Amino acid sequence: MHITQLNRECLLHLFSFLDKNSRKSLAKTCHKLLEVFQDPLLWSLLNFHSPAELKKDNFLLGPALKYLSICWYSERVKVCNIEDWMKNNFQKDFCNRHENTVSDFLLEVCNRCPNLLSLTLSGCGHVTDDCILLLLKNCPNLKTLKLENCVRITDQTLEAVTLYGGSLQTLHVDFCRNITQTGLERVREKRPSLMLRAERSANMIPDNKPEKKLMFEKASRKLVQL
Repeated sequence: MHITQLNRECLLHLFSFLDKNSRKSLAKTCHKLLEVFQDPLLWSLLNFHSPAELKKDNFLLGPALKYLSICWYSERVKVCNIEDWMKNNFQKDFCNRHENTVSDFLLEVCNRCPNLLSLTLSGCGHVTDDCILLLLKNCPNLKTLKLENCVRITDQTLEAVTLYGGSLQTLHVDFCRNITQTGLERVREKRPSLMLRAERSANMIPDNKPEKKLMFEKASRKLVQL
């Protein structure tokens, strides 16, 4: 039997075992397999391993999406984690190439994937509180939110969880250095049933803008003089 003689359910099942590139390649062979590739039921789960993958045309984004993860474990993540005012020109140029890639993609998710149940972001150093806030508002069924090593995430995201994360059951904010103990306690107070994990986050050194650092140094000098 030729593969195209299988019914739609069997073909969807076969496609489900393939990665995104393989699905795209197979879809190019005939019209019937292209239709299977374009079936929203095939795209309930998406995993990405770098921002560059978000720009490819080997997947579909739509209301069937329920599980999404963008996990970037490359050494280059360290460049994105450097405070903006401390980056040299080379580092700034590197970040400028993909600074808005993940945020723009998540904006598309907000607009096209209202049934999202789970989101995992790791190493996404340019994702901001505003982005997570918008996602919580537009994906009201979100049950699991896992953020790891997302340096621009602050207590504002925790506040958004208390206001708009009514369906959330699990929240991880691991190695997010600008999360504070105060913010975590507020979440525990407002949402006691939420499974909250914050590995190392509240114990890391938070970012301070240059003017804040200057004020701190002046205050330290005054204490020394006293």
